[in-house]
Amino acid sequence: MVGFKATDVPPTATVKFLGAGTAACIADLITFPLDTAKVRLQIQGERQGAVRAAASLQYRGVLGTILTMVRTEGPRSLYNGLVAGLQRQMSFASVRIGLYDSVKQFYTKGSEHAGIGSRLLAGGTTGALAVAVAQPTDVVKVRFQAQARAGGGQRYQSTVDAYKTIAREEGFRGLWKGTSPNIARNAIVNCTELVTYDLIKDALLKANLMTDDLPCHFTSAFGAGFCTTIIASPVDVVKTRYMNSALGQYSSAGHCALTMLQKEGPRAFYKGFMPSFLRLGSWNVVMFVTYEQLKRALMAACTSLFLLPSFPSRTVHPSPLPLPISTTSLPSPHLISPPPYLIAPLPESQSWWS
Repeated sequence: MVGFKATDVPPTATVKFLGAGTAACIADLITFPLDTAKVRLQIQGERQGAVRAAASLQYRGVLGTILTMVRTEGPRSLYNGLVAGLQRQMSFASVRIGLYDSVKQFYTKGSEHAGIGSRLLAGGTTGALAVAVAQPTDVVKVRFQAQARAGGGQRYQSTVDAYKTIAREEGFRGLWKGTSPNIARNAIVNCTELVTYDLIKDALLKANLMTDDLPCHFTSAFGAGFCTTIIASPVDVVKTRYMNSALGQYSSAGHCALTMLQKEGPRAFYKGFMPSFLRLGSWNVVMFVTYEQLKRALMAACTSLFLLPSFPSRTVHPSPLPLPISTTSLPSPHLISPPPYLIAPLPESQSWWS
């Protein structure tokens, strides 16, 4: 067994909620430069046609984008929007991942055997609910990652300034800009990511190809990241473009998608695919492996310290079989003296039944 040993007590909803948010923050810290590179590639060429955009590309490939940003803006630019990103993950991942099992049990009415339909419903529900809670943090994160492009100044000076500026200039609705494509995107991502991870892990365990430890979690997470990138990339590009757009640039998410198709062609929907895959693949591996280990560590700590105090084990020995009694071994009746209370006479005023 690699990593923490699985406990006999299943993790509680609170442990899953806290563990998911913490694991997602750790994954974001490690993979955030890839996410920033993905955003820069996705928004590249949005104000130009396909021919002009191809001729004036500033970023080329994942490594090229990262090197260009470091050269022109400094290494810190790779972590633009990190604070908002951590805020997003702590609220967003806690809901969409931490509550997934609870919602799945709700749809299956407590049954241990969940079908793919129940898993998809649970993934879609928690994904949509998470967007409703964490959308403002996602808007600020994308705006920070997209700013400081060549020829443009910084739109926001800090995370707090971004929240205030967006609310002042665009109203509170501006903080929930792109909610519709984000709900669609995260319903797809959550269904693909969690359900694929769930199915791959179950298949590996049922086929006895792996045990429930780190290699199994790594394999399941990598497969989930690849499938998620293929399915969710078009919606992710539209979401990023629409959330980063200036006021009035697009009338809706559908208008944004149509404009992309007309100006840049179908390939625009898969802009930034490699950084998306590198980011989602690595993010899934780090997040799910950390999440599984955190659940076990937290449950082990709770079991030993709070919930189930341990008692010294007691060995129960089986009772010996009764030995046959020989009547010849019993003492003679006249040698047995009865206890005094059996031979003491009762007073005349008492009787045995009084």
